[in-house]
Amino acid sequence: MNKHTIGLNSNAFFSSLKPGKLRTGPALAAASAFILTLTVVIGSRGRAGAGSIDLAEFEAGKVSERDVAAQSSISYVDEQATQQQFAVQERMIPAVFTYSNDISAGMREAYARFAALALEYAGPSEAPGGADAFYQAVAAAFPNAFSEALLRGLYREQRRAELPELGSRVLETLLEAGIFTVPAEVPQTYNPEFAELRHNYGPRTEREQIRYDRILTIHRVDDAIARYIADNALPPAFSPLITGMVKPFITENVFFSAEAMAERVQELKDTMEPVVKYLERGKRIIRKGFIVTEDNIMELRALNSSRGGVDVRMLAGQALALALLFALLLFLAGPRNLKRTLKPAEAYLVCILSAAYITASVGVKNLAILGALPAALFLPTPLVVMLASMLISPSLALVMAMILPLGALLAGSFDAASCMVALSSGFAAVYTLRGAERRLDLVKAGSLVGGVNLIAVLAALLLYREAVENYPLILFWAVFNGAASGMLVLGFLPILEKLLNSVTTFRLIELADLNAPILKRLFNAASGTYSHSLMVASLAENACQEIGANALLARVGAYYHDIGKMEQPDYFVENQTAYNKHDDIAPRLSATVIRSHVKLGVEKARNLGLPKEVVDIVAEHHGNSVITYFYHEALKREGQVNIEDFSYPGMPPRSRESAVVMLADVTEAAARTLKKPTASRLEKFIRDLIMAKFEHDQLSASELTFRDLETIKKSFVRVLAGYYHSRIEYPKPAQKEGQASDAADPPALAAEGEEA
Repeated sequence: MNKHTIGLNSNAFFSSLKPGKLRTGPALAAASAFILTLTVVIGSRGRAGAGSIDLAEFEAGKVSERDVAAQSSISYVDEQATQQQFAVQERMIPAVFTYSNDISAGMREAYARFAALALEYAGPSEAPGGADAFYQAVAAAFPNAFSEALLRGLYREQRRAELPELGSRVLETLLEAGIFTVPAEVPQTYNPEFAELRHNYGPRTEREQIRYDRILTIHRVDDAIARYIADNALPPAFSPLITGMVKPFITENVFFSAEAMAERVQELKDTMEPVVKYLERGKRIIRKGFIVTEDNIMELRALNSSRGGVDVRMLAGQALALALLFALLLFLAGPRNLKRTLKPAEAYLVCILSAAYITASVGVKNLAILGALPAALFLPTPLVVMLASMLISPSLALVMAMILPLGALLAGSFDAASCMVALSSGFAAVYTLRGAERRLDLVKAGSLVGGVNLIAVLAALLLYREAVENYPLILFWAVFNGAASGMLVLGFLPILEKLLNSVTTFRLIELADLNAPILKRLFNAASGTYSHSLMVASLAENACQEIGANALLARVGAYYHDIGKMEQPDYFVENQTAYNKHDDIAPRLSATVIRSHVKLGVEKARNLGLPKEVVDIVAEHHGNSVITYFYHEALKREGQVNIEDFSYPGMPPRSRESAVVMLADVTEAAARTLKKPTASRLEKFIRDLIMAKFEHDQLSASELTFRDLETIKKSFVRVLAGYYHSRIEYPKPAQKEGQASDAADPPALAAEGEEA
């Protein structure tokens, strides 16, 4: 790769990071939504800072002269309870002991020297000097380490050559287990049952928990050696000999680590959650005529702290967090994520829904009736998400289902339980709408969301150990929130569909009704065009289903793509019988009439208030292709003509659905020219038609791939082969001599999409 290529790649990368062209309306709407949200949040914080309580009025142990109730729901850290909890958890930390590799290595080395000496003087064959020489050699090398009786007994043992190696294995077993030195105060200060042993192997550290009653100390070595002899079925006489051989080399190799314990205690302090207590709005902290307790005073201090002046740093952090959240929403609502640019009306709707949701959460937080109910149950989260999913995109709805509860959490309106409920509710709202084709499905989706709410709220109740008597009311609100949201969508959706002119599934199903007045007019005025449109719709719908495009949009677009032919139906071949009006007029005028049906169709579609996506299909179903027949006729008559006068006024399709309708339109029109259209003839014919559109740059903006084109071709062949299915050929009567047989079918002419 050369420097020039690297430079090009770098430029492309940085260009991709540049924001798109700023659209004034949506940008102002987004800024206004953010400013409104931030103003409401800051205003709520400011109101919370007013009205502090004078603590001098109250004293622990004395009777209160008035009631004091919490004006808002707050949470605070109980320092005393936190300290008690820390003391309990500190008591449960296992004491940390570290294994000394150096001491263990020293013991192994010392014993290895003894074992070598023992094998030299007390090996399989007797050494010169016998037991005396053995005793003197060992006593000189290890003074005062062994008794004379032990060494002479070792020398007299017939299997004395095995004992040094056996002692080495015993020593290794003891060293691996670790010989602990346990300060008396350690089990009393830390976990009394378990200790933690750390063994370093270079960069790796192994940790093991061990019970104190299984810890090996210097005083338990004799018992440990005896157990080893017994467990390995060795002669009992070996026990005193091996003990005497090994014990002089044994010393502690595992020690209590004060530094490691200090780290563990500090880690506990850093990770332990403080004890948080909650005061619900309306709860009476102080009761008139009752004795004030220390807990009451602590609750009053916490209430004053929540009301104490506005914390500028906290507000600045909150503003930055909300700004980042809005920026994330704008990014995820952009073309990089949705694969298209939001229409201004859609951008306005997103801003309105986002600002309304977060500001409403601030108001809900201060509701007097809230009590133990999660605040999320008073907000129609499923309603907001369902509207975004139906009117704009399920992908955007998923983004909003995540962003909006987080925004309420950052605004201080939601606690963890409310955020969990809102997230569950929002995600469930998106997925329960998948495949919805009837407006009644919205009610079913709302009921399913209510069920998800029920599970999420039940989980929150169990996690927060809510009183059982509160369960019925809270669970009722959980189900009601989902069901009511589904029913509210029924009321809002038709209004917003009209205002936004959105392509929702329900709107498309209504437009696909063949009893619509405009389609009835098309049937009466141009029955051939009507039949052609139905066939194009069938082809386009099946092909879109195969490639994963919006099949319903393609069907509706196909129904309406030729409504511009209603004004002059006799100029189009599918509506003609024996007489062709183009025989009496110039090719240039014929091309003008043919071209005009696109413009007339777009005008009619807009007057009908059809969605933009359907209008685009009407405008693009011929692209800017040339009306080849009349163009060549004009060349024959005039010699030289402007090709633009014989080109359709549209532009190449910009969506997959529009491109499929274009291909279905030209395929259906051209297939009528085939005689005896077998599957093989249809396949070659349709391949040529599709490649002609591709070669004339009519598909370059549609994002169709070659795999999609192959799939579309196979779908068209399957549908048309079924439509033009072959019939049984009945035997013809015998021909008389000299009578000519039927001529072969004339070759089909390649169609370029013109209407003649």
